Amino acid sequence: MTDVLLTVGTRKGLFIGRRRGGTWEFDGPHFNAQAVYSVSIDTRGRVPRLLAGGDSAHWGPSVFHSDDLGSTWVEPRQPAVKFPPFTEASLERVWQLHPAGPEAPDVVYAGTEPAALFRSEDRGESFELVRPLWEHPTRSKWVPGGGGEGLHTVLTDPRDARAVTVAVSTAGVFRTKDGGASWAPSNRGVSAVFLPDPDPEFGQCVHKVARDAVDPDRLYLQNHWGVFRSDDSGDSWTDIGRGLPSDFGFAAAAHPHRADTAYVFPINADADRVPAEHRCRVFRTGDAGRTWEPLSTGLPEETHYGTVLRDALCTDDADPAGVYFGNRNGELYASADDGDSWQQLASHLPDVLCVRAAVIDG
Repeated sequence: MTDVLLTVGTRKGLFIGRRRGGTWEFDGPHFNAQAVYSVSIDTRGRVPRLLAGGDSAHWGPSVFHSDDLGSTWVEPRQPAVKFPPFTEASLERVWQLHPAGPEAPDVVYAGTEPAALFRSEDRGESFELVRPLWEHPTRSKWVPGGGGEGLHTVLTDPRDARAVTVAVSTAGVFRTKDGGASWAPSNRGVSAVFLPDPDPEFGQCVHKVARDAVDPDRLYLQNHWGVFRSDDSGDSWTDIGRGLPSDFGFAAAAHPHRADTAYVFPINADADRVPAEHRCRVFRTGDAGRTWEPLSTGLPEETHYGTVLRDALCTDDADPAGVYFGNRNGELYASADDGDSWQQLASHLPDVLCVRAAVIDG
């Protein structure tokens, strides 16, 4: 089996796992007592770089980096992410850390609360506000979701470094094709059942968006009620939630190599945020959402209440793919065979907020 690095951000620190052969070893917590809402594993350079968005109740939020797989961490002398004075805003949380593609080897994006996008050109040591999105004419009508007004998803197009897709709760999906100089809502077909107009241009409570591994124009979206697919990079969306026990949920992830393959973790309802039918199951589609199959071999069979949050489900880049998720019960699960079977890696962790994994050599 390939060596894998697994990072697990929790309400009280970051835990790091390493699989060598078939054996897992964990250490942590790093950033003890800090909530870690975002982690990235940037494998584009000669040395992998880890980035972590910590949130200290005393010192506030910060972005840390490590070039030795988490053995040591560096916090910049000046805040890596900071709102300019003209915004009259202050950073509450870093929801997302996203390395751009290989065509932009030093670029990293940060999504924050208040909902904003920041761009780094030094691998995440310093960031600048992407001002056109902050000043978008719709912003005055954006409304915080239940977890706050966060920009929680950043996707870069592997064909074009200037094309970036983001998602905001609750403002919906926005896209740029010109490197962030202009932005347009991209929500046609995505429902907003909680609004008087259920089909607005913006204002949807999008929970997560993932990109297909083979067709970059194909996106999968988990909404606040509804699972959707786009075949045109977000110009329009089609409901693909039929066949799921519930189309409410937070997480969505795509298979790293296989076309038309994605994963979701259904939740009962917005007013009942526990696994659908109280069963611990990941659902996988292999045909772009036309059908779904439950994946539960090795997962708990008894009544289950562990909610999986939006960034707590991920895949690695192994073949067959590793699939991972953690829940608010503090349980961590892994599959080494595309999700066909599972094993529990940890229990009794603090609430799991985010999970990221990557194949690491050596």
